[in-house]
Amino acid sequence: MENKQKLGFATRQIHVGKIKDASGALCTPIYQTSTFEFETVQQGGARFAGEEPGYIYSRLSNPSLTQAEEKLASLENGEAALAAASGMGAISAALWTSVVAGDEILASDTLYGCTFSLLCHGMTKFGVDTKFIDMVNLENFQKHLTPKTKVIYFETPCNPTLKILDIKAIAETVHKYNPSIRVIVDNTFCSPYLQRPLELGADVVVHSATKYINGHGDVIAGFIVGTAEFIGQCRTFGLKDMTGAVLSPFDAFLIARGLKTLDIRMERHCSNARKVAEFLYSHPAVDKVYYPGLPDFKGYEVARKQMKDFGGMLSIELKAGRDEVANALNSLRLCTIAVSLGDAETLVEHAASMTHSTYTPEELAAAGISEGLVRISVGLEDPDDIIADLKSVLDTLVS
Repeated sequence: MENKQKLGFATRQIHVGKIKDASGALCTPIYQTSTFEFETVQQGGARFAGEEPGYIYSRLSNPSLTQAEEKLASLENGEAALAAASGMGAISAALWTSVVAGDEILASDTLYGCTFSLLCHGMTKFGVDTKFIDMVNLENFQKHLTPKTKVIYFETPCNPTLKILDIKAIAETVHKYNPSIRVIVDNTFCSPYLQRPLELGADVVVHSATKYINGHGDVIAGFIVGTAEFIGQCRTFGLKDMTGAVLSPFDAFLIARGLKTLDIRMERHCSNARKVAEFLYSHPAVDKVYYPGLPDFKGYEVARKQMKDFGGMLSIELKAGRDEVANALNSLRLCTIAVSLGDAETLVEHAASMTHSTYTPEELAAAGISEGLVRISVGLEDPDDIIADLKSVLDTLVS
């Protein structure tokens, strides 16, 4: 599609990447094939040599994946994108493409549990050092930059405390020190509808597309977005050789379908979360609410500057003890006790024992994740029904 970046967000999420086939199908068909025919041996050789464009084998590329990749690249305003079989597949491929033994990664001190485990326990086995630091304090952050630093990695909002990091300020600080350091931002909590890190100076964006990108809780997927050169390196090395985390054509089809309603879904997630956060803020059983849209939240001003809206995620700390909280949450009737996020259903989880169980108690404390923190992915249900379900449980914790 010509001039795709000049079209509106909603138009691009629907039309970019569409492949017209001989049947005239409105929706791009699912290309459920492992390999592709060559007209001649010479053509096959030219494609393998990179002298001719075209499909070779679905571990490298597939038309169904191309459609989803082009959509997300357009929505993030990146040159290109690469689909992977999971968010961790995308993160791993991006990181392995960026570093070698002896290099150093500076990462945020608050991250999704599996990302933390990869950086803390996985990369170090292969000679890549990772330092976890508070990136809110830019002066302290700057002191940790060294000639060995090759990657800066962070989420914002951070999972699960919703801590906000200033993408533009971090990217400017890093690139002033060394323009070749790669700034990688996990944009899962926001989606490109709410926040576009590349426009703020980041070099690479990663997503767990399992969440808001797909939006229906029926796909595991991930994406990397960046320059065409870097995405090409991720495709031929990070994905093809290092991880093999290839997305299936059918899951790519579901991702492309989910993306068609991204803006509508995100608007509802945001409006529902705002109402739920305001209710929780005033409930006597709640000790603290972590939500960027509350004016007294520490990162409110930065979030207002770099996000279109404040998202559908929030966390709370309750005044009751851990066991009492767990027993109360077991009484939820509408909200679902489950990990993941960005689904149509409201999902509630205990971070320390679930998504962030890879952290030791000391690491949890350092990341600001308390034993009583409850993370809520606010869904698309009627907000009054979500609030009523939460209220029925929280009221039992008030003496």
